[in-house]
Amino acid sequence: MRTRTLPGPRPSAPPTAPKGAAAGADGPRPVRHRLAERIAPYSYIAPFFLLFAVFGLFPLLFTFYIALFDWNPIGDRTFIGFDNFTRLWDDGRFWNATRNTLSIWFLSTVPQLLAALLLAHLLNHVRLRFAGFFRMTMLVPYITSVAATTIVFAQMFDRDYGLLNWLLGLVGVGPINFLQSTGASHVMIATMVAWRWFGYTTLLYLASLQAIPRETYEAAAVDGAGGLKQFWHITIPSLRPIIIFTVVTSTIGGLQIFTEPLLAGRATPLTCGPTRECQTLTLFLYEQGFGGYEFGYAAAIGVALFAMIVVIALINYLLSTRIRSER
Repeated sequence: MRTRTLPGPRPSAPPTAPKGAAAGADGPRPVRHRLAERIAPYSYIAPFFLLFAVFGLFPLLFTFYIALFDWNPIGDRTFIGFDNFTRLWDDGRFWNATRNTLSIWFLSTVPQLLAALLLAHLLNHVRLRFAGFFRMTMLVPYITSVAATTIVFAQMFDRDYGLLNWLLGLVGVGPINFLQSTGASHVMIATMVAWRWFGYTTLLYLASLQAIPRETYEAAAVDGAGGLKQFWHITIPSLRPIIIFTVVTSTIGGLQIFTEPLLAGRATPLTCGPTRECQTLTLFLYEQGFGGYEFGYAAAIGVALFAMIVVIALINYLLSTRIRSER
């Protein structure tokens, strides 16, 4: 006798979640919970923008506002339009401060960046004992107080008792009064700035170089490329973004040099020399604002300085865009 097995019941399909509801044992999330998830990222970044609005954006806009007035903090405040900017254009002291600022920036930035690039390249290829210790010591000038650095260098460049003039005397060169010479005062302040930022810039370059695979240099050496060709065709192209970054940040910092010339000109701190030999734009701004109480005119100087910084930022954007397009 032949038997036949009957098929069992078919398994029912799992219930589907309602349309628009999230999958999960707890069922669909409430609308309030989903709204909180959307708002949370904005609440995380809100403190930065609030602080920027209070301490960055508002002072900037208020500076533009004050520049349109003859603003005396203890006197009258008269609206004069763009007269402060017209006066600024015809003021020889402003152009002298601009030349001094650009000269000090060039003397401090260009040698510093070139020397930092070469030293980083050497440290990346030469094996040293206690390499970590030497890299750490490069940050000592950066963390040292600017006031302490300036005082020490001012003593070194002193006309009568300075170490540099003593060394020049050994080779028959007479003493140099650095604060009474435009070129010499620029060299003195540029040396202070370069010494402070040299180690920091070197570490930036070194960190970028260590991200380049060693195999790249080894392959170039196998192909017959020497050290100079490797530096020019591998190191420089690989460091283009960080080089642009350091150039732009050094330029912005160079346009805002203040403490070094203020402390270097001990007898005439606001003018940095008897005839404004090393007075920078920020020092000229401080002199007009807090020395002469002409806040409107000082604000116009600040607006001009801001315009210069914006130009540098635009150059950085154009260079970065060009590099990305080449890649």
